[in-house]
Amino acid sequence: VHFKGPREAIEHGIGMVHQHFMLVDNLTVAENVVLGSETKKGFLFDLNEARKVVKDLSEKYGLLVDVDAKIEDIPVGMQQRVEIIKTLYRGAEILILDEPTAVLTPQEAEELFEILRRLKKSGKTIIFISHKLNEVMEISDNVTVMRLGKVTGRLKTSETNPKEIARLMVGRDVVLRVEKESKEPGDVVFEVKDLWVKDNRGLDAVKGVSLKVRRGEIVGIAGVAGNGQTELVEAITGLRKVEKGKIIFDGIDVTGFSPRELRDMGMAHIPEDRLKYGLIVEYPAYYNLILGRHHRFPFSESNFLNKRFILKNAEDLFEEFDIRPRKPEMLGGNFSGGNQQKIVVARELSHEPKFMVISQPTRGLDVGAIEFIHKTILRMRARNVGILLISMELEEIFSLSDRILVIYEGEIMGETRPEETTFEKVGLMMAGHRLEEVER
Repeated sequence: VHFKGPREAIEHGIGMVHQHFMLVDNLTVAENVVLGSETKKGFLFDLNEARKVVKDLSEKYGLLVDVDAKIEDIPVGMQQRVEIIKTLYRGAEILILDEPTAVLTPQEAEELFEILRRLKKSGKTIIFISHKLNEVMEISDNVTVMRLGKVTGRLKTSETNPKEIARLMVGRDVVLRVEKESKEPGDVVFEVKDLWVKDNRGLDAVKGVSLKVRRGEIVGIAGVAGNGQTELVEAITGLRKVEKGKIIFDGIDVTGFSPRELRDMGMAHIPEDRLKYGLIVEYPAYYNLILGRHHRFPFSESNFLNKRFILKNAEDLFEEFDIRPRKPEMLGGNFSGGNQQKIVVARELSHEPKFMVISQPTRGLDVGAIEFIHKTILRMRARNVGILLISMELEEIFSLSDRILVIYEGEIMGETRPEETTFEKVGLMMAGHRLEEVER
């Protein structure tokens, strides 16, 4: 079968739930569901009939949404249910879900699995695309493994295990969870005091956040996307204005400092979107490896770039960080996602930082690249670098962090340690419950 476009696929009963939802924020649930396939009474849109159909679908599959609520007023988990109802409204028999738990709390993920089981029981076929092997094992009957666009294995879930799947994904044995050595942190290298930051709409996105990071310590920030993490990182790294509060780095008040000033002081930043903020995809890798330091000796002399040294630097970093293919002259946009991330990591670590802000470091990477990034982060911890890790991957937060802070709507709900809490408790804080409530 070859479809000419999405509409033809929909007409053949295929529905897609994208990782980034395709919803209109200021429309209601019912309006979003029927958008593009509106029920009409004569020439007019019949909203009442649409509401009834959406409500019936919601109740039939246990999706439980308020058909009259606006998208902007409902939580992420419910928005995802709206996307599922959209596919069912269009008659989907095959549902494709792309990384569906990426934006969910553990509790919301479990609710999603229950919904998928009900859909399966009703005769629907579910294609569940995920890099989270524990979820693949829990929800699937059969597994198809792909690497570099080719199928490397087809397995019955009951006859396989995460290690075998990982090996087929990467082509070698992979450590699925890196071991973190016990380590006593040093003195405070970075501190934020009562920080307030606005988003692009002028609304408070970060509300009175305070935190400390010590040398040789990883402090993880857990939270569902869109709860102030992006604005917090941008303020810390000099990319967004601080409305109120202080940022202290290495004993100096750096509130309002530029990214270049912070970098020159020893701050490194691995951004959440490597293509948008981490690389210039039209530049060769060797130039990407000196961004932010291109104006400094030995990369630049008398206002001229030292091409010979820049190439030598790239060759050394390609070797040290196992960046493939070994072609520093190749454009940044032509590398795989994992190797693009390695270029960003290599650049940020090569100037021996004192403190690192690492945001979503393994987004979109395979398990082999994830293993490499995790080992690299722990290596920096062992070198006494202070690290602030922001991630939506709870397993990553638990595996790497010495302390965990949970953010919800721009506020810190509580602080805990991985060995003293559970996914469920952190999930409740991610949904807006404070630590005191969770611990009761």
